[in-house]
Amino acid sequence: MGKLTIVPTPVGNLADMTFRAIAVLRDADLILAEDTRITARLLKKYGITTPMQSHHKFNEHKTVEAITGKLAAGMNVALVSDAGTPGISDPGYLLIRACLQAEVEIECLPGPTALIPALVVSGLPCDRFTFEGFLPQRKGRAARLRLMAETPHTVVFFESPFRLVATLRQLAELCGPDRNASVSRELSKIHEETIRGTLGELTEYFSNRQIRGEIVVVIQGTGKP
Repeated sequence: MGKLTIVPTPVGNLADMTFRAIAVLRDADLILAEDTRITARLLKKYGITTPMQSHHKFNEHKTVEAITGKLAAGMNVALVSDAGTPGISDPGYLLIRACLQAEVEIECLPGPTALIPALVVSGLPCDRFTFEGFLPQRKGRAARLRLMAETPHTVVFFESPFRLVATLRQLAELCGPDRNASVSRELSKIHEETIRGTLGELTEYFSNRQIRGEIVVVIQGTGKP
């Protein structure tokens, strides 16, 4: 029986790769990559020549059975996503569930995820928080925003740069413009920035700017039990 290893990869700066993660990728028989072109750049930097196979949200339902079969036959497989930890708003859950059902050994290395740095630097309470991942684009979006506005503790979620201003505006209407929040962009990259303020201030700030990059939004909770 082989083993599936979940390998977190840097959210931006490739120097954040750990020695252990590099060793696992080198020793694996196969690397499952969300986008093989992106992962190829990481592998090239560290001289890793392990074969890759695409494993993403559009094909994972079709490939899970075959991959589980390879693991059961003794192959050691490493799973990576484009950035961060697989399974956290990235493919991974279906394969992990299938491996558990097949009694395949699973190991997850500790490592990067954008939500924790954004939460810590927000200046908002970190003792309890809710992570919402990416919000629905259409169906269920309004209901999710209302629920977030009523949450007593800090809320963290990912957002597209194309929807950021509209989302901040909606949250300002639901939470009130004076609710504190922060927006982190391009974490660990050259143009990293975190802007803190009220939802009203953040809406005004980003309304007058061209927004690029990967974004994490952190919102203060209501503080009410």
